[in-house]
Amino acid sequence: MTDPAEFQPRLGAWGRTWRVLLMLLISGLAMVEPYPLLVEHGHAWWIPVDLLLGLLAFVAVHFRRRRPMVVVLVVVGLACVSSFAIGPSVLALVSLATRRVYWEIAVGSALSIVGAEIYYRVVPSSGTDPMWISFTANVAAAGAIAAWGMYIGSRRELLWTLRQRAERAEAEQDLRLSKAKVDERSRIAREMHDVLAHRISQVSMHAGALSYRTDLDADALREGIAEVQVRANEALDDLRGVLGVLRDPATGEVTHRPQPTYEDIGALVAEAVADGARIAYEDELVADPPVAVGRALYRVVQEGITNAQKHAPGALLSICLRGTPEDGVEVRLRNPYGFSAPGVPGAGLGLVGLSERVDLAGGHLTHGRDGDAFVVHAWLPWAP
Repeated sequence: MTDPAEFQPRLGAWGRTWRVLLMLLISGLAMVEPYPLLVEHGHAWWIPVDLLLGLLAFVAVHFRRRRPMVVVLVVVGLACVSSFAIGPSVLALVSLATRRVYWEIAVGSALSIVGAEIYYRVVPSSGTDPMWISFTANVAAAGAIAAWGMYIGSRRELLWTLRQRAERAEAEQDLRLSKAKVDERSRIAREMHDVLAHRISQVSMHAGALSYRTDLDADALREGIAEVQVRANEALDDLRGVLGVLRDPATGEVTHRPQPTYEDIGALVAEAVADGARIAYEDELVADPPVAVGRALYRVVQEGITNAQKHAPGALLSICLRGTPEDGVEVRLRNPYGFSAPGVPGAGLGLVGLSERVDLAGGHLTHGRDGDAFVVHAWLPWAP
């Protein structure tokens, strides 16, 4: 069970000030009638005693959150004989009711009613009202005070719950974003293990064979060295691309073979159009980019088509590829905002992983709203 004290806010200087002013106002209204009567009946000596007892109540009420029931007992007891202590007794009962512990509220309200009846009998007042009228008024006042406190406590709990949910949602979103980046880097690490280990093993094998051959002439030696160079260059291409065949972590089976490249983008677009998508595709590249760059371009276009189908089904998606070896490769996808397709989940992490992929390839990716359209823009160097 949640401790009601968790919902209590920390009071600043203004919070303490207005509470003291409110207690003074309530106590002042309570003193208007009995003080003149005390003077009239020759009991003016009781006024300093009343003020002293009230000051004790003002001090005691500041400990209401540490010992709520004890403070209510003390302050209500002082209010039985002190008009000046009525203000603190009201605040103590309101504070007790904000905890919304029903037996405490019942006991505190009963003590308040009994204390008011004792005050009505002990402190000189008009004394003309019948007992049932004063009792009814005291019950109504105690009920109103308890209801006020319970409302404040309920509102504090609601605000606390909303704040906790917002903080939890932010923390979970941060965890999802971090997980998306870690997953993307794990994919890269698995590719390096699966692909680079094979490439480097080939380089080592050819280099080792050359080191043991003593019967090779110059032409054969050059041919062997050239083969080593080819294998090393292939390993470097795979290392720069850091994209490749990935395995399912549960089964160890190859999940994507072969890896798509730039040449497959046209087929990807055609397949999406055949499935009902509306796509305007422009390819203005002056030449085929390197394999690693082509893989990244394919993934950007693939993610753009997926997002358009999820969040703007039926809208026209514009895809434009342009670039040169000197300026790099640029891809821009643009589609109007629309309504998400029913039943299609989306956590917004695809673009997070895609941004990580493009960043590690030496480029940059931006996405967001541009007027009434959603735009994904990526730039990659021609040679990653």
